[in-house]
Amino acid sequence: MSVIYNKVALVGLGLIASSMFWAMKRRGLAGTVSGFARSAETRDTARRIGLCDTVCDSLADAVKDADLVVLAVPVGAMGEVAAEIAPHLKPGATVTDVGSVKRAVIDSVGPHIPDGVHFVPGHPLAGTEHSGPESGFATLFDNRWCLLVPMPGSDPAAVATLRTYWEGLGSYVDEMEVDHHDLVLAVTSHAPHLIAYTMVGVADDLNRVTDSEVIKYSATGFRDFTRIAASDPTMWRDVFLNNKDATLEILGRFTEELFALQRAIRTGDGALLQDYFTRTRAIRRGIIEAGQDTDAPDFGRAKVER
Repeated sequence: MSVIYNKVALVGLGLIASSMFWAMKRRGLAGTVSGFARSAETRDTARRIGLCDTVCDSLADAVKDADLVVLAVPVGAMGEVAAEIAPHLKPGATVTDVGSVKRAVIDSVGPHIPDGVHFVPGHPLAGTEHSGPESGFATLFDNRWCLLVPMPGSDPAAVATLRTYWEGLGSYVDEMEVDHHDLVLAVTSHAPHLIAYTMVGVADDLNRVTDSEVIKYSATGFRDFTRIAASDPTMWRDVFLNNKDATLEILGRFTEELFALQRAIRTGDGALLQDYFTRTRAIRRGIIEAGQDTDAPDFGRAKVER
């Protein structure tokens, strides 16, 4: 592909931003890429591994003259970052983000975007349990979805260019209304993460099962929970605090379903359990058929070289 943005600025240099950089280089999507992270240690690591063409020591330098600015920091930090970069944004630039919550990002970032700069929120539905600048790889977004959540009155050309960019990174792209996005993600990501954290916490608190037994026998199902629960704690703290209503709604529904299953187990209602498990099994088959995972025993996430 040809260059889509002459300069891309990555604010935050964790898994998503580092994967974006390697994917951009793979396809030649950007003329030059600058990067910034609050931590000097992270900036040093990025320089050591060749992450970004230029790693800057200030936000202002990173976003100067950038055609696309990507906010890849925890949701709770985005408003502060937006306020800091606002005076330095190039007229006609596009600002996007990769946050898992959209209403809170729009409310915190939107007011700081200057006139003449396009704000197009986004959310790549891709990731691993790893974090940090060394965790990224070029194929992270291949055949995964990226959701764009344009603002009312968003410039169609800016949205179209950002769509082309994400497609160049390897993603399928769809557009979604902001509150619907937050509800969908509460179902597919946020509530499952909270449940995984809870199950791992239960195992940690249950004194009658030893740590060594939990570790040795985890492949029977517990391993799946631990992979999810290993995700970045700061990011997930901010997700739950900023998608409170939708997450609580889904957790309420989950609790109702859990009570129904408890009742079926207690009363020996095998027919209900059989029907329930048959219906839910079909969801897993649909995910595999859609190419969003495989039935391989490594969760479909074999190590990929950068």
